[in-house]
Amino acid sequence: MKIRYAWTALALACLVAGGASAEVRNVTDPQAPRSTEGDSPVQVRWTDPATFSELRYSRNRWEAQRGDWVRDLADYLQQRASKQLAPGQRMDVELTDIKRAGDYEGWHGPQWNDVRVMRDIYPPRISLNFTLYGADGQVLEQGERKLLDSSYLMNSSIGLNTDPLRYEKRMIDDWLRRQFRDKAAVAER
Repeated sequence: MKIRYAWTALALACLVAGGASAEVRNVTDPQAPRSTEGDSPVQVRWTDPATFSELRYSRNRWEAQRGDWVRDLADYLQQRASKQLAPGQRMDVELTDIKRAGDYEGWHGPQWNDVRVMRDIYPPRISLNFTLYGADGQVLEQGERKLLDSSYLMNSSIGLNTDPLRYEKRMIDDWLRRQFRDKAAVAER
């Protein structure tokens, strides 16, 4: 009898402890970080995700705010931009708006409420401000960029990728390639 109660208590304790750690992440959580960490030459911060188009105009706000997709995109941007900088350069980026590719179409019925549908009318968009500093600390370039990939469904090479942020990440890669290719061409002259 004592063994049965011990097993029941142990199972209950595991359930309670597991339930606390299995909490669903929410990008609008006020306690969630609003910037990347580390000693990278690229620092990325973001405004309150509750103001992002992804949440303001979503047909399923609950599903749109789930996860940690803002931080995932910021970490990706930090990692990829760091590889583009010349030695000594640094860059500060602020994400001001994000609209992920696709949207929820609840009119298909309740079983479709949590399905992100990809259509040409739902392209990914990212708005950001950035400042690029030279090795001497002087501002080399700064500005606002509005990234948009209206043909995001046309790229066949991305079709086998299962990353839920693949379209946004490709858009970031395209922007960085354009941003730093032009700088490399000027530096070579």
